[in-house]
Amino acid sequence: MTSEEKVWQAARFLHEAHRARTPYQPLPDGISPRDINEAYDIQEAFHELLFPERGAIVGYKVALTTTVMQQMVGFGHPASGAVFTSGVHHSPVSINASDYVHVGAECEIAMLLEQDLPASAAPYDRESVARAVAALMPAFELVDDRGADYTDLYFLNVAADNSWNAGIVLGEAVIDWQDIDLVAATGTMTINGQPAGVGTGGDVLGHPLEALAWLANNLAERGKSLQKDMIVMTGSIVSTKFLNKGDEVHFEIDTLGDVLLTVA
Repeated sequence: MTSEEKVWQAARFLHEAHRARTPYQPLPDGISPRDINEAYDIQEAFHELLFPERGAIVGYKVALTTTVMQQMVGFGHPASGAVFTSGVHHSPVSINASDYVHVGAECEIAMLLEQDLPASAAPYDRESVARAVAALMPAFELVDDRGADYTDLYFLNVAADNSWNAGIVLGEAVIDWQDIDLVAATGTMTINGQPAGVGTGGDVLGHPLEALAWLANNLAERGKSLQKDMIVMTGSIVSTKFLNKGDEVHFEIDTLGDVLLTVA
């Protein structure tokens, strides 16, 4: 089997599993990625199969930017995944539990870009990417792990599986964000009115803009660019909380507002 055949066989395996909504199974040994670059090759082929169903890529998520999330999945390095048109929701929103196998919510700071971050201008740092950010939003990332067993998780398979992105929920945009202390900003999650987690913007690689710079550089290594009007999810400051039908989930972060979803 050639490398390209392996990539497409893995992508088709993932695509069929999602279409059938089967419980999570790792990629079989013969088509499992050997390194993160091969995982991204599979992810990009998987994207091509998803376009007819989910629409165009309108942004990206950065996974595992906080210690709490790296510890949760046992992988000490960020990873990225795409956000598709059909997965963008605005708070307050009600989602249907039946649309997912095992849906979870992650609490994040989202960024809306007002200019491109082309691969040709890499490498980027916190200061250079800041100039491209039009607005910040409190946000949920929706993830669907399809009931994966975290005690025996090979994260490269997760990266290939679009890092499990299943959509996003965006709060109101904050345009005048430049003077906000994003490191100290504290976010609190509640589920059905009960505390479910707390974290700060500084938990995200030291500063949420570091996640944006990491993403721009990671994409540039693969010849890809972030584009104006894309949304970037910078990583969860609270460990993933899996949801049940009837749950009402709230995330509020200092100076940025809040976001609300319910599960029907």
